[in-house]
Amino acid sequence: MNLFLQSLTADLSTLRSIASLASPGQLIAIHPHAMRCLNLAAPDAALKAHMETLAQQAQVDLTWSDSLPTLADFKLLAMDMDSTLITIECIDEIADMQGLKPQVAAITEAAMRGELVFAESLIQRVALLKGLPAEALQRVYDERLALSPGAEQLLQAVQEAGIKTLLVSGGFTFFTDRIKARLQLDFTHANQLEIVDGKLTGKVLGEIVDAEEKRRTVERTCAALGISPQQAIVMGDGANDLAMMGIAGLSVAFRAKPVVRAQARVALNFVGLDGVVALLS
Repeated sequence: MNLFLQSLTADLSTLRSIASLASPGQLIAIHPHAMRCLNLAAPDAALKAHMETLAQQAQVDLTWSDSLPTLADFKLLAMDMDSTLITIECIDEIADMQGLKPQVAAITEAAMRGELVFAESLIQRVALLKGLPAEALQRVYDERLALSPGAEQLLQAVQEAGIKTLLVSGGFTFFTDRIKARLQLDFTHANQLEIVDGKLTGKVLGEIVDAEEKRRTVERTCAALGISPQQAIVMGDGANDLAMMGIAGLSVAFRAKPVVRAQARVALNFVGLDGVVALLS
């Protein structure tokens, strides 16, 4: 068993103290806040839970594995947008322009926890936006949208490695189109808001990009590239990302809901998106 520890703040001595509980055969410092531990004695459930509790307290991300691939093993990086590549849920911020953010955000949160059917929740939320001037979308992009920590470093590393990039979102094309151009992404797929006479109609055009459509999008993109989904890294944070994460060679839960963290191979709760680069280097 091997273990990778990384943090934004914890130093190597803190990482070493956690890793030493499992009697590692070798400790390798990756950078001042990351360490690889090789040939661990496989911990029993109690010891593993204790180590994870200590890591949580120290804001350290732990990744257990018998082996991990490297970036060279992958050909595609597929990412969710809202609360993964970017820090906000765009629909919640659009709703704020209508004075409806609390109502919409509550529905979004329940959908991301897997408590609501995503497509139905999206229809319900978008309906509340009816009559909003389309200019509100640009305001959200200009004033509120920010990339998640480590996003640019992650994308630079994968693009230099020749890995293609896909942004697949249950959000909206207004934002994915702009992010694609800004970050030079290869592919995007998202929902399209209907706009008539400069105002949102409260409807989505075409098929909704729900969990199954996200999975199909990853499959289609892999097929177009002539690769297997096992050659894809898929990142997300909500329950609607689980289907596409489930077919990936490496699934990464980024600051995700508990249901997603529990099913992903890698969970990053504290470090930025570039934690994937450190893990696969």
